[in-house]
Amino acid sequence: MKIGTWNVNSLSVRLPQVLDWLAVQPVDVLALQELKLTDDKFPHEAFAQIGYHAVAHGQKTYNGVALLSREPLADVVRNIPGHGDEQARVIAATVPSAAGPVRVINGYFVNGQEPGSEKFAYKMRWLEALAAWVQQELDAHPRLVLVGDFNVAPEDRDSFDPEGLRETIHHTTEERNHFKALLALGLHDAYRLFEQPEKSFSWWDYRMLGFQKNRGLRIDHILVSEALRGMVSACSIDRAPRKNKQPSDHAPVVVELG
Repeated sequence: MKIGTWNVNSLSVRLPQVLDWLAVQPVDVLALQELKLTDDKFPHEAFAQIGYHAVAHGQKTYNGVALLSREPLADVVRNIPGHGDEQARVIAATVPSAAGPVRVINGYFVNGQEPGSEKFAYKMRWLEALAAWVQQELDAHPRLVLVGDFNVAPEDRDSFDPEGLRETIHHTTEERNHFKALLALGLHDAYRLFEQPEKSFSWWDYRMLGFQKNRGLRIDHILVSEALRGMVSACSIDRAPRKNKQPSDHAPVVVELG
């Protein structure tokens, strides 16, 4: 079973790129973030034509998340239950697999803008609510995968300039502690289960030749539960779509189970 995550930074703009990528990388499940479109605009038919079921939680202009799956999706939840939030940031569903059902939670985590801002405080509240809910989901679904654009570079090696950017957004102690809190629930960073090349990133700024100079961050993650850890056989970042004309600023991340 292969599960991918990709912040596409506007599905209406990059739908052809997503379809092209799925033709080359036919993952079983793909989590998308930053759809930037409302549910009535979601291209269900385009994905159905290539064999994918889809569920979405969108909004106009900003945010938006979706799950694509080869198999029907069940028990769909949109946003964090009990956490009042008008932003479309989370979608979860259960996916059947040969080894049993897998719960997939897809999140577009709050950016936070800058430490000390109201948006940063919103990020902290959101992360606290997420962790509490993920704990409940783990209790109900031991075979769980949490994926998405976390907007957190969890370690210094996940940033092109860890010293110059220390305690700036994505690099703060508070954000990293929240990432550690998710791991403390019994989740594992699938990418770090393997030896990986140095300076491996999943996001690069459009400005200042960020991709060409590999001035990036690893902020797109796949966390797997303890029940799935032993099944993880590979996890990689696919840089190829970042070379497209008019690409997303993020690259897909893919985990292979079994």
